[in-house]
Amino acid sequence: MFKVTIRQVERSVEEEIVIKCHEISDEVLSVVERLKSGDEMILGARDGEVFRIPIKEIYYVESVDNKTYIYLQKNVYDSKLKLYEIEESCAGTKLFRCSKSMIVNIAKIRSVTPSVNGRFEAKLQNGEVIIISRQYVQAFKKKIGM
Repeated sequence: MFKVTIRQVERSVEEEIVIKCHEISDEVLSVVERLKSGDEMILGARDGEVFRIPIKEIYYVESVDNKTYIYLQKNVYDSKLKLYEIEESCAGTKLFRCSKSMIVNIAKIRSVTPSVNGRFEAKLQNGEVIIISRQYVQAFKKKIGM
């Protein structure tokens, strides 16, 4: 584990990220690459082609019958990653585990309403409705400041 320090500076001061490490590991290089690219990406396949998909474009990720699908506004992509691998690689983003088989992008949620048995229904910007399972509701409320 490592220590994270964030200091807010005046607008007149140039923003800077400093990484202090004992060795330049693959993990450190991965973090640097993500910072440089500015956009988190994951790979998805469609029609035999592999695409880099910006996380901010993802509406939700779903696992069905041991296959993982990435849903965007209009397109669906296959992923070779398991749901937990996507969840780990996208830690710190707007992607949130909302059920055993689904991750949702909270930035794409238009509205939320309570449902039966302590669950929530979330209506996405593209009109789709997803269920936030009871066991994830508290973490969801905390994440969105509810």
